[in-house]
Amino acid sequence: MGARLRVFLTREEDKTLLNLRTADVPHKVKERADVIRLNAHGAYVEKIAAHFNWDTQTVRDVLHKWKKLGIQGLWELPGRGGKSKYKEEDIVFLEECLKREPRTYNSLQLAQKLESDCLRQSYA
Repeated sequence: MGARLRVFLTREEDKTLLNLRTADVPHKVKERADVIRLNAHGAYVEKIAAHFNWDTQTVRDVLHKWKKLGIQGLWELPGRGGKSKYKEEDIVFLEECLKREPRTYNSLQLAQKLESDCLRQSYA
């Protein structure tokens, strides 16, 4: 078991974190807020991790982020997740094709259509 890690909250911070449970925010943010509140109310890192089915290091990371960044540390940083592989003009082209041709495409067919159009443009 690691060293005891504990955060302390003011009444306002505790109320703000409690209000996040009913706010329109991502589920991860709500869970992180609950982790911080549980720790501030005396729960050990290991118990919190077991409750959320998380690794203890994940709980510690959330608590350290709270100490460092405050409430902003609850949200994901921008730029997380997969990046778009298509440019805006590719999307516009595909939307126009869908308007012109009354049929259904799957993602593979759309990718092939886009590729064939790019090849036509490179030879033109």
